[in-house]
Amino acid sequence: MDKFVIEGGAPLVGEIETSGAKNAALPALAACLLTEDTVTLHRIPRVKDITTMTSLLRSIGAAVDADGGTVRVEARHVEKPEAPYELVKTMRASSLVLGPLAARFGRARVSIPGGCAIGARPINLHINGLEQLGAQVTQTHGYIEAVAPPEGLRGSVVTFDRITVTGTEDLMMAAVRAKGETILENAAREPEVQDLADLLIKMGAKVEGGGTSTIRIEGVPSLHGAEHAIIPDRIEAGTFLIAGAITGGNLLVTACEPEHLNALVAKLRQCGVTVEQEGPGALRVRRTGTLRAVDMITEEHPGFPTDLQAQFLALMTQADGISIITETIFENRFMHASELMRMGANIRIEGRQAIVAGPRELSGAQVMSSDLRASASLVVAALVARGETVIDRVYHIDRGYEAIEAKLVKAGARIRRV
Repeated sequence: MDKFVIEGGAPLVGEIETSGAKNAALPALAACLLTEDTVTLHRIPRVKDITTMTSLLRSIGAAVDADGGTVRVEARHVEKPEAPYELVKTMRASSLVLGPLAARFGRARVSIPGGCAIGARPINLHINGLEQLGAQVTQTHGYIEAVAPPEGLRGSVVTFDRITVTGTEDLMMAAVRAKGETILENAAREPEVQDLADLLIKMGAKVEGGGTSTIRIEGVPSLHGAEHAIIPDRIEAGTFLIAGAITGGNLLVTACEPEHLNALVAKLRQCGVTVEQEGPGALRVRRTGTLRAVDMITEEHPGFPTDLQAQFLALMTQADGISIITETIFENRFMHASELMRMGANIRIEGRQAIVAGPRELSGAQVMSSDLRASASLVVAALVARGETVIDRVYHIDRGYEAIEAKLVKAGARIRRV
């Protein structure tokens, strides 16, 4: 099992390029099931979750050709509209195939995802939406089976009880081939939802309002092939901005979308960090003075993203004062705090809040990753810690960061995989 060995104390200087967004690439790959034509996707990140999704597509019967960051999918001969437990258990986003399979083939059988280290992510919001589109949904033997009526799914008004990104994406893909108009209310506004809407439109779908809280979809009988480039990964870019700030570096993060990072940039500036846009797709982060402690609350987009909470918490261990980090999205997303405390951080957890007192000198220690973003927070902390940090179970970080150690080394970090 791979580990990272990190010698802290080196400021990040230079340039790091952002990869394509994992959380946009996954629904885009699922959308390929909506047509028998070839869909070509560019800027697909080479991470473990993408490998899992392409394996799932192949198991269903799609032809998948990957060439670097370009993936071509032809789902002409789908043999089995099913997502087996062996694949779904490793990646909850596998449930994104539920909507497109039910819409195109009239039937989908998807294993119910198991528990998640950062809290429950119930699939009931997907199920309720499909039922409102006319599908009959049953749960037996650990599987969800959705069967469309003989005439196919039909448009409806679907109001989500709470905002759900994957639920919004799943229902969008189901609705584009349903008969009539579908209106999704209280929809997720994340950039990844907008990116999926852009791809679906290129494939011939009629979608309005992608990236807003109300999405209108007029169903069409069929979709065709398309070519699409995935948006930059705002969480990866944000992680590198935080890493540059915590190390007191001078780092240029390129190939990103600054508009997607407004909430993080605002918080960094409140902390006393200089963040400036250089060109249409680059942000420079610099810090020369003391970090100031600030409070932060995670929210759905355009608020502060929960996927950057762990990394920001690591930054606050180096800030002067008391900061209160409030997690509103997931109920169990502070497991990285105990590992940061092993490195010397002063953190107290009270329900959904982490109270961080700083600055505290962190010292290298042997720590263990519990999930994808927790892994990133430990890397961020290790970059500024005194001495050597060994991070175990880095397969978590490989799920969502493409060659993170190589990118950090390029900017001067002392990190190696063993």
